[in-house]
Amino acid sequence: MHPLIAALEGSLIVSCQAYPGEAMRDPRTMAQIAHAVQTGGAAAVRAQGLDDIRAVKNAIDIPVIGIWKDGTDGVFITPTLNHCRAVVDAGADILALDGTTRPRPDGRSFADTVQAVREFFDGPLMADCDSLDSALAAADAGAEIIGTTLAGYTPARPTTHGPDLDLLQELAGHLPATSVLIAEGRVHTPTQAAAARTAGAFAVVVGTAITHPTTLTTWFHHAVTTA
Repeated sequence: MHPLIAALEGSLIVSCQAYPGEAMRDPRTMAQIAHAVQTGGAAAVRAQGLDDIRAVKNAIDIPVIGIWKDGTDGVFITPTLNHCRAVVDAGADILALDGTTRPRPDGRSFADTVQAVREFFDGPLMADCDSLDSALAAADAGAEIIGTTLAGYTPARPTTHGPDLDLLQELAGHLPATSVLIAEGRVHTPTQAAAARTAGAFAVVVGTAITHPTTLTTWFHHAVTTA
């Protein structure tokens, strides 16, 4: 097992992202948040966009899981080989990319992309998957980390309230020993994070519930105004 992966066992990973047009959409802000969550115990940070990856990398001394979201439909999380290369060049320690079986913009399959990435990057790859089938295919292609990131965000599975614990349990019993399972997606409370670990997750990613004050505010606003 790669040392970067081994160090993540039983840990919290925090996704530090802000969407275009939001007040916090600035690499310096994301770097400050990354520093703050490291202080709070995060073992790694997931950062989106080349400028954010560079800024976060300079602000922390824990691994950076890098992605590049380009577009809003279909495959848009580090969607092509060129995106993968740019994320690596920006300083990502772990490269994350869409791990579903959907068509990719550059026409390559996930397996083709992994094979090409291995020519310039020997760090761990994280596949953002949406189902058992895509996860097993990504593991077979050589992804060392399988994330449930896209479960409930494609037609492959229904959207669950909280993390997809059924998928986590299923994957925990089927993934090969060469891949580890990371829970990501709709982990909104410490109780849900613990449940994801109990379901078989090697580590847990939390984003919105820690680093997205706009969404957090809407939760509290709704609770107060409808009481």
